[in-house]
Amino acid sequence: MLKIGLTGGIGCGKTTVSQLFMAYNIPVIDADEIAHQLVEPGQPALEGIKKAFGIDFVTVEGMLDRKKMRDCIFSDNHAKQQLEAILHPLVYSAVQSKLTQLNTPYCVICVPLLFETKMEAIADRILVVDCPVAQQIERVRKRENMPDEKIQAIIDSQIARDIRLSKADDVINNAETENSLAQQVEKLHHFYISLSTL
Repeated sequence: MLKIGLTGGIGCGKTTVSQLFMAYNIPVIDADEIAHQLVEPGQPALEGIKKAFGIDFVTVEGMLDRKKMRDCIFSDNHAKQQLEAILHPLVYSAVQSKLTQLNTPYCVICVPLLFETKMEAIADRILVVDCPVAQQIERVRKRENMPDEKIQAIIDSQIARDIRLSKADDVINNAETENSLAQQVEKLHHFYISLSTL
């Protein structure tokens, strides 16, 4: 089975692209979704976070305080590395286990921080969804109601756009209309099907 690693900066449209692939009955494994499940109450990742960061990072309901954790890792690189050391091996093995259950010509593995977490090896081809930075900021502002400087800080914490593009096997340009996006996905879908039969 051909494995497509889907990535792109915040606000570039990875979710929309994933949904377009799913419309062709192509399974999408979402690393962010897995990471969310791994920090649910009673999960080992949440226990690991409690041990490493303290009880302050868990709400009274026993959930991970996502906002506090986000603020912490954006201002402290050591904390970010600590969190990654807890989460990434668990995410990686969960993705691998999901892959063994699939039986399709190809699948999409959506990993927003594919390069940052050095998970490129999980995929046979890398598909980058791209758009200009100004558009990223505008989309995230609308979606998250977040101040521009905070969005810019997230963009700055991710791999640079030109480096991401230089590592891509395939690129979807999401600076245009939804219609164009659907056409690009359709073209790639047929291409991946043909590659998977080689």
